[in-house]
Amino acid sequence: MEAPSQEIRDAVIMEGVKDVAFGSVAGMVSKVFEHPFDLCKVRLQAQVLDATARFKGPVDCLMTTWKKEGLRGLYRGLPAPVVGAMVENATLFLTYGQLQRLCRWWSGSSDALTTPQMIFSAAGAGAATSFLLTPIELVKCKMQVQLLALESSSPAAALQNLEGKASAALLGSPSKPNFSTLPGPLSVLRNVLHTHGPRGLWLGQTGTLIRETGGAAAWFGTKESVCDVLLRWRQRHQQPHHAEPLTKKDLKAWESAFAGACAGVAYNVVLFPADSVKSALQTAEELRPHDRAHSSGNGLTRKMQATFWGTARDMYRSKGIRGLYAGMGVTVARAIPSNALIFLVYDGLSKRFG
Repeated sequence: MEAPSQEIRDAVIMEGVKDVAFGSVAGMVSKVFEHPFDLCKVRLQAQVLDATARFKGPVDCLMTTWKKEGLRGLYRGLPAPVVGAMVENATLFLTYGQLQRLCRWWSGSSDALTTPQMIFSAAGAGAATSFLLTPIELVKCKMQVQLLALESSSPAAALQNLEGKASAALLGSPSKPNFSTLPGPLSVLRNVLHTHGPRGLWLGQTGTLIRETGGAAAWFGTKESVCDVLLRWRQRHQQPHHAEPLTKKDLKAWESAFAGACAGVAYNVVLFPADSVKSALQTAEELRPHDRAHSSGNGLTRKMQATFWGTARDMYRSKGIRGLYAGMGVTVARAIPSNALIFLVYDGLSKRFG
């Protein structure tokens, strides 16, 4: 294997820049659309371990949030996922593209990737993304349950967990919450660092790693497969005499959107329980502070860091398989248009500027 020339290296760098730019734009656009549904999903996942459920289901969660918190409530914590979407999609597309090029360079072939090579590239991209995504999702999830924490049975503890910045007046007027009193993303981030140190930012990393590794393989694999089927069908039935085989650049807008929608469903169905456990783990400090207290033997108490597998076991014991899939319906419903939008934007930008 010969080392790549400077021209090839420059081309690879340029392709990487495009992957980052196009992925970032696609991620930001889709996240603004889907955030209220993501907030609903997190709140449904977070209540699995509660003695009494706050919401009856996705529709009740959305309607209750709208009535009590308004539009700002539905978009609570949006800055973190917007940044997260930029990081997630940019890293996913960049790493996926680079690993694909690595596979072709290693095999010495420019042909289409084999199935194992595609799975390796997609899973590797998901694994790399998970380490950047966990701290961002931690902040997002904590912000999405702030008002639920204030409505808990222990207002004093809730206020203390929210850094003492929320006023008691907020509790007395749940129909008109004062969002300015709640900690913002930077305050939440500082509080995590102060309480748990840098390691605390990766609370739930196991769940994110499992979800992103398997999910990315399903996401890219489904998208590539559906696109391939659509292109081959079109060539066979509509353009049988086309001299060259159709490629991704020949995809129509609706084909990109349809393939993206299928990919979104596959991503969210595969390993969904890992995401449920991650959300419950990341919001336990706000919603169930009493469950995390532990006597140190000297009359004092200290907070215990729950584990991924311990939380998964507790959720299963509490609600069974149904608890591990809490919020999946609304997640799949928002994944269809959201991921259709991601690939519609990404493929459109690639075709226009690629």
